[in-house]
Amino acid sequence: MSTGSVVLLCGSPRPGGNTAQVLGECAKVLEREGIETETILLGEKHILSCTACGLCTEGECALDDGLNEIIEKIREADGFIVGTPVYFGTARGDVTAALQRIGMVSMASDSFLSRKVGGPIAVARRGGHTATLQELLMFYLINDMIVPGSTYWNMVFGRTPGEALGDEEGMRTVRRFAENVAFLIRKLR
Repeated sequence: MSTGSVVLLCGSPRPGGNTAQVLGECAKVLEREGIETETILLGEKHILSCTACGLCTEGECALDDGLNEIIEKIREADGFIVGTPVYFGTARGDVTAALQRIGMVSMASDSFLSRKVGGPIAVARRGGHTATLQELLMFYLINDMIVPGSTYWNMVFGRTPGEALGDEEGMRTVRRFAENVAFLIRKLR
């Protein structure tokens, strides 16, 4: 029996890459904990940047690129987790573009992000994790969301597909984060 649901947004352009694999492990833990999951691959879309047009007051973005379907899924969920590969020390541009627009729609309409449980996960070969997590946490905090901790920061190291799953500490951290997301969702329902 489901005790909630979480949307996981995979910001990688590689469907079988490290970020997708890490989010897959996160989803397994959530499902084991009784939380339904849906993973959305952002790389399958061409997400535009926010134009600050101010037309999102009715709960949808005026730009027609598929983001409104994602927004509707997030609106219905109890949690929202974003996983991104780190390129050049920050999250991918389409990830931040999507989050900015999702946040704008929430703030301009029904504050659907408020009190949703979740947080970011950063996957990189060598560095930039911390800056990326800080960048993405700004989205969660300004949107009145609840971000649980873990045993370390939600960062995993890996370059070639599959390497990230070999980062034992990183994966332990992500799994505990997923347990904490499920724990909070159950408590808040």
